Amino acid sequence: MKWKERVGLAMAVSVVLLTSVLVLDIRYASSGGRAEQTDAGFILPALRHGTARQKEGRQFQRQFLDKQPAVKEPENPVIPSRTATVNNEELELGVVASNATLNDDDPAAQHSNNEQGSKVDVVRDLLKGKRSQSTNDETYKNAEDDGDLDHLKSQFKDLMKYISPAELSRPVKGNLRELDVTVQRLRNVSLSDDATSWEKFHVSISKEELYHEDDPMIDELLQDMATLEFYNISQKEGGTQLKLVIEFAPGGMAMLKPMRFPREQETLPNHFYFTDYERHNAEIAAFHLDRIMGFRRAPPVVGRLVNMTTELYALATGELLRTFFISPAQNLCFHGKCSYYCDTGHAICGHPDQMEASLAAFLPDKEFVPRKTWRHPWRRSYHKRKKAQWEEDDQYCDQVRQLPPYNEGRRLVDLIDLAIFDFLAGNMDRHHYETLSLFGNQTFPIHLDQGRAFGRAKHDEMSILAPLYQCCLVRRTTLATLLRFHHGPFRLSTLMRKSLARDPLDPILAAGHFVAMDRRVAITLRVIRHCLSRHEADQVIVGLADWKDRFSHTGS
Repeated sequence: MKWKERVGLAMAVSVVLLTSVLVLDIRYASSGGRAEQTDAGFILPALRHGTARQKEGRQFQRQFLDKQPAVKEPENPVIPSRTATVNNEELELGVVASNATLNDDDPAAQHSNNEQGSKVDVVRDLLKGKRSQSTNDETYKNAEDDGDLDHLKSQFKDLMKYISPAELSRPVKGNLRELDVTVQRLRNVSLSDDATSWEKFHVSISKEELYHEDDPMIDELLQDMATLEFYNISQKEGGTQLKLVIEFAPGGMAMLKPMRFPREQETLPNHFYFTDYERHNAEIAAFHLDRIMGFRRAPPVVGRLVNMTTELYALATGELLRTFFISPAQNLCFHGKCSYYCDTGHAICGHPDQMEASLAAFLPDKEFVPRKTWRHPWRRSYHKRKKAQWEEDDQYCDQVRQLPPYNEGRRLVDLIDLAIFDFLAGNMDRHHYETLSLFGNQTFPIHLDQGRAFGRAKHDEMSILAPLYQCCLVRRTTLATLLRFHHGPFRLSTLMRKSLARDPLDPILAAGHFVAMDRRVAITLRVIRHCLSRHEADQVIVGLADWKDRFSHTGS
């Protein structure tokens, strides 16, 4: 190559390199000097607009990993129009009121703080996972492990004026006006002498509750589900996890949920609420909790030790039968077919063929007693990255109040009862609910499907209480029941232990869940106290005026 050609080639290469450097320099300047690292490890200047994937990644990082630029916050952060100092331990316990409103023994301080209008919405901070800077995580962890928390010391003297003293020592009864409006009456059904326990249960369902308090028929039904011979089995269609429909020899049906893992095993840290395992013992415990709270809106559930060989494998057919196998440990297993955990790696196995299960009594056939399914207003998004509207909008309840059937009648306060029930059980999986169409819209929502409750004993999911703290509405009888659990001769944990001891599979829950229920009772009372600090009592407590009128006349 001649020297002139070499010089020309060298000049051409130099021009290309210079142009490249200038272009990169311009892009670097336009991006504000930011640089990003590619998957290959090379540092390149960030593009001005970025790619869609880069934007999504940064949004995900900000929203879920909370990796914001380090900004030094003031020692006493101030929320516009709401300023107060919040005790770190109270914040960790889920307290939803200012320090003044938490002080049972200093009403003057409460009044002074209320007049200043300085309140901290601790709920919002809890939902966003914020903690005070001086919070000692290790101290809190130890306090949880010991179960020795200040919630046991709270007196809630300011809430005691809304109940009668007798309600602390006996179950609280609401004003049930239509207990006589039953399926039997509306359908004009007469029972034969040899009626099954299921038939007795179905016709006794009323407009107010699924069964009457202390009705011996419920114990008879529980006994039948725990002991009667299986006549036929089939896998329930739909749903995310395996459930079996059990038909009994004399008639009657139940939903079987099998045991998957020991009671001590909690929800896996990386599991979303919608992919969590369903627990057979959660269904059992939730039925007892619903009964103790006086709702009686959950169908009866009992535990049973099932022989997989004679009671399942011998009756299985078709696709279900083909999923049975003998494991390497020589245990009989099966997995069925469903959306989650229905494969060999997540099989349900006996020891070697004995398996624990819960059995929930079927409700009446829909052709006999129609039911209506409603989308829950506080339904979660069931998405890994998106939030529901109520999680972003503090005024969401105002919209719900304008829509039927929540704009009148009992439905809204019924859902708040349901939220309190779910919070005590730790159940986040409440997307729909059902009512009995036979009774119209002025009837209770049925408490169905609690299989994902009692998953994390040391975590109190405050967002479950959103209907309560967004609407600031609660039944007086529900408040009285919570105060009874907290102050009465027996705490909720004691009542639950006593009730669950009657189940064939006792013990039903690990010890930590009993501690958690007592803690959550106090947290719920603090949420109610917070609402009363913002609104008049008559606006918060449903049935307060009627109770005052009765109490003034009877004095009890």
